[in-house]
Amino acid sequence: MEAKNKTTVPRYQQIAVDIANNIAKNKYQVGEKISGRSVLASKYGVSPETIRKAISILSDYKIVETRKNSGIIIMSAEKAQLFIRNSHNIESVNDLRKEIVASAKKQKHEIAYLNELISKLVDKIEHFHPLNPFIPFEVEIGPTSHCINKSIDRCKFWQHTSATVIGLKRNNELIKSPGPNAVLLENDLIYFIGDDDCYQRVIAFINAKY
Repeated sequence: MEAKNKTTVPRYQQIAVDIANNIAKNKYQVGEKISGRSVLASKYGVSPETIRKAISILSDYKIVETRKNSGIIIMSAEKAQLFIRNSHNIESVNDLRKEIVASAKKQKHEIAYLNELISKLVDKIEHFHPLNPFIPFEVEIGPTSHCINKSIDRCKFWQHTSATVIGLKRNNELIKSPGPNAVLLENDLIYFIGDDDCYQRVIAFINAKY
């Protein structure tokens, strides 16, 4: 099984959350002075600059206050709790964003693969259709067809023929998986699949008078 991607949280943010957790759990009391940057840097095994960034975040949230000649003073346990909740929410949003991006990429690959298969199918139809007159089929939209300038859905193509359109060829350009909103034009080649009788139904339908 593939390991789920984890959100990478900067080290200074992890330290800020850890300190906030200690404050929220009353391991540090409001008004208490906590260790200086060098001591915290040694405790967490990071540089003083990383500790400075962590303390800066906590200062922005009014959780601590850095006072000259006094060090880092605890200001609010309630704001520490709020900061922790916000941090968890941010991580959840980031996780969801990654899952959405991964899903979109997977879907894109699947659509590309489907289009590749349809291209191969249409290519085989063009080369071997005379040898296999059953399915899939192709039909050209003639100049008198009532389907001209109408979408596949508006024509009710499937409802009248039970055939599924898998491609359109127009001016030597193949439109793969055209969908129900694709508009049919004169001289379009329709590629479709269905049962053994659907070819005759399609011919009758596109040439019918409405």
